Amino acid sequence: MNGRRALAAGLLLAVAGCGVTPTNVVDVSGPPTVKIPPPSKTIYLLKPVEQRQDSRRARFALTREPADVENDTVDSLLTALFQANGRQLGGLHTALRGFTYEGMQDSLDPETRDETRLPRTSTLTVYIKGTGPLPLLGKKQIVCTAQQETQFEQVKIIRQFPSRAPQDEGQHICGKLKDATE
Repeated sequence: MNGRRALAAGLLLAVAGCGVTPTNVVDVSGPPTVKIPPPSKTIYLLKPVEQRQDSRRARFALTREPADVENDTVDSLLTALFQANGRQLGGLHTALRGFTYEGMQDSLDPETRDETRLPRTSTLTVYIKGTGPLPLLGKKQIVCTAQQETQFEQVKIIRQFPSRAPQDEGQHICGKLKDATE
């Protein structure tokens, strides 16, 4: 028993001799917090694949580029895609200059008309405004950006005009559009 007491006394002396003086609790700051940045998703922009010195047009390929968006919805991605028109893109381009994004409507939660639910499909309708023809590269940018959300089998583009009826730009699938050329 004396051996245990001597060992305990020796441990107490060793701990007390380590140079740490006992104190009360000291509050130095608030609780730890983490700031989560907005989700970073991608949009489709155009990258030159062939620069031409003559009068012929340059060739472009679709490239996925990061886009900081408010949230991870298709609406936020399309908003970011159309906002890229007014930004410096560091060598990248867009075929959507002169066009604005007006909104979207999906058919995953179908409307009810005359107390009848319309059929459920997986088409996303994108509404845009702009003058001049919508180039194939612009369609590719819209469709491929929207179809990153895999629940949409196809994307329908509707062009709206202030003084005439809307124009249907067709229903598209990204994989088929990627192979199409102008």
